[in-house]
Amino acid sequence: MSIGPTLTTARLILRPPQHEDFDGFAQMATEEETMRFIGGVAPRDAAWRGMASRAGSWALLGYGMFSVLRRDTGEWIGRLGPWRPGGKEGSWPGDEVGWGVKQSAAGQGFAYEGAVAAIDWAFDTLGWDHVIHCIDKKNAPSIKLAERLGSQLQREDHRLAPPFEEHIVDLYGQSKAAWKARQRT
Repeated sequence: MSIGPTLTTARLILRPPQHEDFDGFAQMATEEETMRFIGGVAPRDAAWRGMASRAGSWALLGYGMFSVLRRDTGEWIGRLGPWRPGGKEGSWPGDEVGWGVKQSAAGQGFAYEGAVAAIDWAFDTLGWDHVIHCIDKKNAPSIKLAERLGSQLQREDHRLAPPFEEHIVDLYGQSKAAWKARQRT
């Protein structure tokens, strides 16, 4: 059962997380390189809590990260999309579109393709005026992706709110107007 939209791109299906996605979440949580900048390697129980919080965001806020599936195989390859723990009243630094894909899917343009669809959806459906990406300054692939999306460095060395206060990130982002202007070119 899905409590949100399903978006499709040329190669992907984006939909709210479902129980059947758990093995994918759990597998990704064991990948050291994949998890290096998004919370670290985690056991199955922690992966369950992570998936449940993303699914719960849909029920509580009407948006959250999508599960990312390949259209050709149906394989779960990651999660990405709108994310703001605590909603507008929370202490997250802004309306974020984040991403994370399994190591086997990295470097193939899936995160870019999904992020474009998620940003379009956040601006057009959620009415967001600005989007950010919280990125560790050592995470060169995510910085490259943010810049490819048209986002620019907006703030350095931002300490995230508890329980993530040990994470210091740089904030990349752009306005809806900048995004729409870029899409027309």
